[in-house]
Amino acid sequence: MKKTLSILVGSMNPVKINAVHTAFSQAFPDCDCHCQGIHAPSKVAEQPMTEQETLDGAINRVKFCQQTPADFYVAIEGGVDHFSYGPATFAFIVIASQHQQSIGRSANLPLPNSIYQALQAGQELGPLMDSLFNTDNIKQKGGAISLLTNGLASRESNYHNAMILALAPFINQAHYS
Repeated sequence: MKKTLSILVGSMNPVKINAVHTAFSQAFPDCDCHCQGIHAPSKVAEQPMTEQETLDGAINRVKFCQQTPADFYVAIEGGVDHFSYGPATFAFIVIASQHQQSIGRSANLPLPNSIYQALQAGQELGPLMDSLFNTDNIKQKGGAISLLTNGLASRESNYHNAMILALAPFINQAHYS
């Protein structure tokens, strides 16, 4: 009989929950991974506009999740920032257990300046993309990534890859102690 891993995800977004489930299932194939999303406040702006604010949001979500018993706690916080090479969107991944924490980050998706300017003016990326591309609730589907890459990548695929990398300290604990 497989061991069950309980994983609390600090979001109700199915894209984030699916990315966590898929990554944990691959990382721990001998376990039955049970992922549950919960509403966990980020305590940052709805649209984080800096790397630090984005990371803080993910950490805050994990800390909230840790109030409930589980084997793992995960938060994925998407944000934007303007780097020396231009504006981009990305996500921070925070994975914690009772004894360990790992922080990872997704790849950057370059953003058009017009989209970044709208975000600076107070819009949120998901609804903005819905308006520009005539989609509905894209943040719980392929995300801006899917729209700007013509479906070659998705929000979930970007989160999944970042999750796998952030899981490395849990997969190979002996090398990280």
